Amino acid sequence: MDSMSKAPQDNRPTVWSSQHGDLRKRSSKPAAQTSLPPQQQTAYLHRDSKGRGGKTVTLVENLALSEEDAKALSKKLKQACGSGGTVKDGVIEIQGEHRQKIAEVLRELGYKVKLAGG
Repeated sequence: MDSMSKAPQDNRPTVWSSQHGDLRKRSSKPAAQTSLPPQQQTAYLHRDSKGRGGKTVTLVENLALSEEDAKALSKKLKQACGSGGTVKDGVIEIQGEHRQKIAEVLRELGYKVKLAGG
């Protein structure tokens, strides 16, 4: 019918270029983010339990940190709380309700802290 009259779409990406070589081997990672000093940042602490089977986590958001610095800060916060956690998409997640303890640690490190959420 009419489907034959439409031009086929080519969704396949270019994999070889005579100028650049094999494009599949190029990393598409974004440029590394640099960390701002703690005195120039405000950390927002949220409590969340959505999508976690009713378990509460404390989220540390709005920090401009490199991946390495975020992991190091996450480790320090987990040790201070005696809890587990992770870093996802630049947000530090600490298992459990630890907003007050995390706020104390962040203030000692020089961050401004705002508690948000219920």
